[in-house]
Amino acid sequence: MVQPIATSPSPSTPAPAPTPTGIATFLYDGELTQGGWIRGQAPGGTVSARLGDQAVELDSDGRFFAAFDRDAGATTELTATLRDGRTVRSPIAVSPRDWELERVDVALRPSGSSAAFAARRAPELDAIWDARTANSPATGWQDNFIWPVTGRISGRFGSQRIYRGEPGSYHSGLDIARSTGTPFVAPASGIVTLATQSPFSIEGYLLIIDHGQGLNSAFLHLSRIDVREGDRVVQGQTLGAIGSSGRATGAHLHWSIKWHLARLDPLLFVGPMP
Repeated sequence: MVQPIATSPSPSTPAPAPTPTGIATFLYDGELTQGGWIRGQAPGGTVSARLGDQAVELDSDGRFFAAFDRDAGATTELTATLRDGRTVRSPIAVSPRDWELERVDVALRPSGSSAAFAARRAPELDAIWDARTANSPATGWQDNFIWPVTGRISGRFGSQRIYRGEPGSYHSGLDIARSTGTPFVAPASGIVTLATQSPFSIEGYLLIIDHGQGLNSAFLHLSRIDVREGDRVVQGQTLGAIGSSGRATGAHLHWSIKWHLARLDPLLFVGPMP
């Protein structure tokens, strides 16, 4: 038997912090312009991410969707906080757009509504807000969007009237003119968060689909809705039919897309109209 020799304990050396696995910075592609979007991969070890001041959701593999408002500034930044406490920053240049502006030599009429209209409108706005902030587990944000219907484009996203130098509100969606009763389909998969049973005062029959990660589509002025709230829909599924309900001057599909509070251009999600 050999008796071990006592030795002075060696000073302990702290274990090195584990190095995050995966990519070292953000990887993404998409439409880096006002009203555009990106899909990408966050750095390895990311526990939270932001685009500017807006939190960015990550799936289990660190993939994300983010987007730029119609009036986004020229620069913004993706920021990741890593598990080891480090921060990774990735600046993004957002290109400006030449929006379709119409200058008219009349004064902008002051907005105002009767007490009766305001009382009717309040619960409608609450329902729209709840539907567009539902944050469902849908994965349609990963889809390559398709046209919900084809036809003549009668109104473009971002267009705006200027009344004697004072800007009016801009057009928040894409209008596609077709006759009443023409069916339209889901441009991407998602979950129905609003399907009105009666027409809203402005939007008429209104349908909202949540595509996940803060991305959603709204379809206005419908004549018929074929799905119900809570339904899961797949890309290409018929959702309803075009109409002119609500405040509409003719039959058309008004399609708007939002990422959280940012308003996006549907034309930047689809290829050329087939």
